[in-house]
Amino acid sequence: MATPTEAAMGEAARAKDPFNYDYETLRLVGLVLAIAMFVLGVLIALSKKFKCKKAEPSPPDPRQPAKTPTPAATA
Repeated sequence: MATPTEAAMGEAARAKDPFNYDYETLRLVGLVLAIAMFVLGVLIALSKKFKCKKAEPSPPDPRQPAKTPTPAATA
């Protein structure tokens, strides 16, 4: 078992170490972020698949020639 001075020195060394991480917290935050991004990606993919039927039609492509209506009697 470590003496109180050794424990205090270990704490001081860990406090000064910039690469000392709480890995349990990092793993938990990473897991939560991964789940949130996965669910968000699925929702985005499904929202593009099931579009609203009342959406306004997109404007006609300017590269295509405009269609002219033909009279009903001549065609």
